[in-house]
Amino acid sequence: MTMTKERTLSREVVATQIPSGEKQILPAGTRLAIHQTLGGSFTVQSDFGLFRIDGRDAEAIGEKAAAAPAGAQAAVKGAAPDPEAVWAQLRQVFDPEIPVNIVDLGLVYSMDVAALPDEGGHGVNVAMTLTAPGCGMGPAIAEDAKNKILLVPGVSAADVRITWDPPWNQSMISEEGKMKLGLI
Repeated sequence: MTMTKERTLSREVVATQIPSGEKQILPAGTRLAIHQTLGGSFTVQSDFGLFRIDGRDAEAIGEKAAAAPAGAQAAVKGAAPDPEAVWAQLRQVFDPEIPVNIVDLGLVYSMDVAALPDEGGHGVNVAMTLTAPGCGMGPAIAEDAKNKILLVPGVSAADVRITWDPPWNQSMISEEGKMKLGLI
């Protein structure tokens, strides 16, 4: 959802600067313009630049936190996570500069669920890329993906690895993504 709303932070929040991906503390009272709300996070602009604020801090900008993900009911102890629930969470991850999720952009190359014999539980491994090697948001996008995967019942560990092989290109975008971007 794209919009612009003016807000003032009611408390201090840790935000991710765009495009560097660096964590910054925005103090209470900072005036913001909310430009985009996608995947449960907010892309905002202040006098200090462009930032992404996580959904867990929604109330600090006068918004409501996103509802729990579909399928977020408690998992049966030891049960493997539902791969479709993992994919659903990955579809909630967005590059803050592109209004299409990382799955439909064709950035996710693989997703595997594996039992963790030493720790019990299950781990999820994801290999993904970015639209350009110079994208400074790569670590922040990968961290967002990891945090959303960890919300899936039955997942006790997640690893999101950025790879450049094969290089990404526009033909990897899904039909839905191409429609959102006006490419078809």
